[in-house]
Amino acid sequence: MRVYYRTNKLEKQCTDASQAQKTYGRDIAAKLQMRIDQITAAESIEELVQCRIGDCHPLTGDRKGQFAMSLAQPHRLIIISITDDLSATEVISIEDYH
Repeated sequence: MRVYYRTNKLEKQCTDASQAQKTYGRDIAAKLQMRIDQITAAESIEELVQCRIGDCHPLTGDRKGQFAMSLAQPHRLIIISITDDLSATEVISIEDYH
């Protein structure tokens, strides 16, 4: 699946291990790289959800249309689909929304 990023800063954090570690710490940086690899390897967000890859699940309420993947507790990688067939995604944030 194609992966895009909301901001250049977020892209750097997701693709540069040293930058991710500086920003989020070693545990989250390691999980973050694994999640980006899983997204890239998947054919669609639907596959991530159905196979529960990275505990991927759709969000509800004011976050409808967004999907979350677990990082180190309680942080989540938030993604959205940017195509109708769910074959391209945009990483929009890394946060604790609980």
